Amino acid sequence: MQSGCPRQYSSPGRIIKFAELSGDQGRHHMERDEKGRLMVHGLLTASIGTKIGGDLNYIAREMVNEFIRPVFTGDTITCELILTEVEQMEGFKKIALKFVYRNQKEKEVLIGTSHGIIRD
Repeated sequence: MQSGCPRQYSSPGRIIKFAELSGDQGRHHMERDEKGRLMVHGLLTASIGTKIGGDLNYIAREMVNEFIRPVFTGDTITCELILTEVEQMEGFKKIALKFVYRNQKEKEVLIGTSHGIIRD
């Protein structure tokens, strides 16, 4: 098990920048809600796990995400990865993992699985 560094989405500018980079400029990402927040893109939220994957030199071959509840600017998100399978192959390890992302209220916002490799 490994937890990622908590990431706080405090800067609306980052959400706008991701909208420009990704092309996803849906109104819910570009206009503030009644509480003055922007909704964070699901794939931007999911990218927290890529930090952990990078630390492990993990190369994902498949990722399945279930977006459970929205993330907004001002939220702090943590990611927990659980290795569920490690199989040594010639020159690499086949890896399977589960992940759970939670907000500052400990509510799940994203869950999923991934399969990939780590080269020896």
